[in-house]
Amino acid sequence: MTNPPRGAFIQRDKKSYAIVPRISGGLVTPDFLENVARVARKYNVPLIKLTSAQRLALVGLNPEDVEKIWQELGVDVGPAVGPCVHYVKACPGTAACRFGVLDSLGLGLRLEKEFLGMDLPAKVKVGVSGCPNKCGEAYVRDIGLFGKKSGWTLIFGGNSGARPRIGDIIAENLSDDQVIELARKCLDYYKANARGRERTARFIERIGIEEFKKAVL
Repeated sequence: MTNPPRGAFIQRDKKSYAIVPRISGGLVTPDFLENVARVARKYNVPLIKLTSAQRLALVGLNPEDVEKIWQELGVDVGPAVGPCVHYVKACPGTAACRFGVLDSLGLGLRLEKEFLGMDLPAKVKVGVSGCPNKCGEAYVRDIGLFGKKSGWTLIFGGNSGARPRIGDIIAENLSDDQVIELARKCLDYYKANARGRERTARFIERIGIEEFKKAVL
């Protein structure tokens, strides 16, 4: 079987491919959207999908067009598969929401920049919410964060898939810098001790949350 084009994954028809351009924080510009529309028309892209993770998927691409599409889009490849940080989903927070308490977009962008490209045992998804309403789905993400006036609460080991798990609170009342430091400790320990393809939820179930807290706090 031939290798898929760069940054693309095969579709169910076993012939066409999809790509997921990186959209940090779910933020786009008019110029970006106009360019996506231009490229989609040029290459007859049959389906453009806004995903549940605030990403944009271009689906049904011919394999010979994938590299040209990446070049014309002019954006970074967004990992849709593989053992790494797939995305950081962030709500509008104080930038746009009347309920926002902390700057979830700013922290989300910082987390993505910090951990982009980090090799991990399995895929990791991050959700950041600027208030206790948790629109970023903090409790069902591998790493979840939500803001209160006293600071950030960090949650680890959540999952919303076939075997859902509510994540565990690791620490509260954190500053932005403390979030970055603790998130790195959590991912480093997970990377060093998890089995191949073991998601954080299954990892925590296997070793126990108290053992994990003892290692990272």
